[in-house]
Amino acid sequence: MKKILFSVVAVALVLGALAYVFRRPLTRVVVSRVVAGNMASTFLEDLPDGLHVGLCGAGSPLPDPQRSGPCVAVVAGENLFVVDSGSGSSRNLGQMGLSQGKIDAILLTHFHSDHIDGLGEMLMQRWVNGTHTLPTPLYGPDGVERVVAGFNQAYAQDAVYRTAHHGEETAPSSGAGARAQPFGLPGPGEGVKVVEDGDLTITAFAVDHEPIRPAVGYRFDYKGRSVLVSGDTSKSANLAQFAQGVDLLVHEALSPELVGLLTQGAENAQRPNLVKITNDILDYHTSPVEVAEVAREAGAQELLFYHVVPPLILPTMEEMFMEGVTQTYAGPVTIGRDGTFFSLPARSSEITHRELL
Repeated sequence: MKKILFSVVAVALVLGALAYVFRRPLTRVVVSRVVAGNMASTFLEDLPDGLHVGLCGAGSPLPDPQRSGPCVAVVAGENLFVVDSGSGSSRNLGQMGLSQGKIDAILLTHFHSDHIDGLGEMLMQRWVNGTHTLPTPLYGPDGVERVVAGFNQAYAQDAVYRTAHHGEETAPSSGAGARAQPFGLPGPGEGVKVVEDGDLTITAFAVDHEPIRPAVGYRFDYKGRSVLVSGDTSKSANLAQFAQGVDLLVHEALSPELVGLLTQGAENAQRPNLVKITNDILDYHTSPVEVAEVAREAGAQELLFYHVVPPLILPTMEEMFMEGVTQTYAGPVTIGRDGTFFSLPARSSEITHRELL
């Protein structure tokens, strides 16, 4: 027995020594294969026909190790759309295997900084990864023109540098930045079809994020499947109307109880400005139970929370966030995090869920 143990230890030591001696060649081989595999990824092409939803950002302006700034990727057939682009969302898309060069359009729900502060990076990555000759179509309610103009101006010199360095064939100067696709804010009960392309319809509708106006959500309908992305909103009857019969409701949520703990901490730290902010945010977001009420009233098949406030850094906080939700809504519920991914195959009732990060 001692001889066997000695032999095992000896072999392990020899293998360890060899791995150390050849660590650089081994590293080169591993990195080369991993990079090649990532660049050759056919993840999008391999998805079944239908709607697919990935959270490229499940959080809010508050730092959360599991949730970056708000961003929802929606794959409809062969088309990739992105709703909002918060901080970190561009890099999450890459890690999720969703090539930014394949983005067909970006849609903004409103112009709060946490929904657009990753936009510059995403526009650049979409341009150079796809060698696009036209700017990215960027949809949003009136006012999106100013956002687009600002980012285009801020990144204008960067675009010049990249074309000068890589050449027109690789980074065509005509494809940098974004082009605004504005639409008027629809009234109650009204929707604006911002995209109609064969079997796909994307409808924008107003939500209640006062005093932030305009603010909209988006509903995606494709081959008998449907997804609704709320954007930021308090509980909204108009949203509930557009969510009727939706397969997957992707809705923001803020826990008043947990935010109250932030307020208490700010009071203890004698930070009156933070006390004011944490109190203010309560009236223009939706509580988890209110979201569950909307899902129940709309007859949604499944519910996915995103734009989760506050950060849920302890398992017990997730339990507190979910209090009353399952008693209100009987369908499956998921608290989203970066990389949460849902698939809704065309012309079926199936919904599957996995984590890509």
